[in-house]
Amino acid sequence: MNILQICHKPPFPAIDGGCIAIKNISEGLIKESCNIKILTISTLKHPFNLNYFPKEFVKKTKIESVFVDTKLNIVDAFSNLVTYDSYNISRFFSPDFNTLLIKTIKKNKFDVVLLESLFTTPYIETIKNHCQTKIILRSHNLEHIIWRRLAKETSNPAKKIYLNLLSNQLKSYEIEILSKVDGVAAISKEDEFKYKNFNQGSKTVTIPFGIDVFKYKFNVVSKNKKIKFFHLGAMDWKPNLEAVGWLLKEIWPKILHYNSKAELHLAGKNMPKWLIDKRDKNVFNHGNVADAKDFMQKYDVMLVPILSAGGIRVKIIEGMALGKTIISTKIGAEGLSYVNNENILIADSPEDFGKISEKLFSKKDELIRIGENARRHVLENYDQSNISKKLISFFESFL
Repeated sequence: MNILQICHKPPFPAIDGGCIAIKNISEGLIKESCNIKILTISTLKHPFNLNYFPKEFVKKTKIESVFVDTKLNIVDAFSNLVTYDSYNISRFFSPDFNTLLIKTIKKNKFDVVLLESLFTTPYIETIKNHCQTKIILRSHNLEHIIWRRLAKETSNPAKKIYLNLLSNQLKSYEIEILSKVDGVAAISKEDEFKYKNFNQGSKTVTIPFGIDVFKYKFNVVSKNKKIKFFHLGAMDWKPNLEAVGWLLKEIWPKILHYNSKAELHLAGKNMPKWLIDKRDKNVFNHGNVADAKDFMQKYDVMLVPILSAGGIRVKIIEGMALGKTIISTKIGAEGLSYVNNENILIADSPEDFGKISEKLFSKKDELIRIGENARRHVLENYDQSNISKKLISFFESFL
């Protein structure tokens, strides 16, 4: 099968959940003997640098990139609010990328065009104008939900109005796009259900994020060691920054109340100055780390105090694969198949985070049990090989 994969960011370096999701699906399809051609947008936030790419990946995908300036332009953003166009999406359109896309379509014959995320959908009309290939949207999030939740959380009246307008624009755009693609590969069952409720006729299926589980070393927690907590996430993504602020201000003091010697380790790219300079008891800021897996491997309990995201938390799946105990809000674990108190621990208030931590301090067997169950859960539900086969089967249903 010949597949054109269009990405809104390069898969390497795999520095955030979106990059990892793109990389893993590309590698999974290659392993299933698909022929992949990748065109990717690069931005200031996610530049394209071949030095980060494995040579074999470049050879297999013949990846090409065009830089697109997606910086926020206040005049354009305001204009689009008035006209109800979604500036959040339209700023990813580039005439240069469009030219490369046309050239690629004319030069090759593809069975499927796979659009990675809503941010690549401005190119749908170009694809339709130059070939009859089936178009599948791989949805990483329902974008309007993220902004609606951010609007709900803010106390600033003007900001609330702006974020709600942005959310409404995105929702209208997401509904409109469903009538323009042949199928949608949703990241979770919840997202699949919401897409189907839009009732636009597109065939929709759940294709979750997957990993090669055996690349994640599983170490059983020692009963004798001190429990160390950690949070890992890109700090240029609003929901992560909001989560860390809540964690440090309200959750961490509750955990320290039950164990004054507990440690919290923070890591993530683009840490703001206020966070780098902040000094809280037993909190260690590692900034951007070279290898996320190595960082997670050193600690025991992942904290995911997310309040306003959508889609699926890639880092939770990776943490589970490493056998880590995860304490997350319901929103943080949204999109995952899980059983509370079996393979994850759900907490929606600082008091909940504190009480769950107290239990782990006193019953280390519980820490081991949850971690082992989490690893088993990922093996059964998020293995990349099975997910790639399911995606190919979805492609074949259109041919």
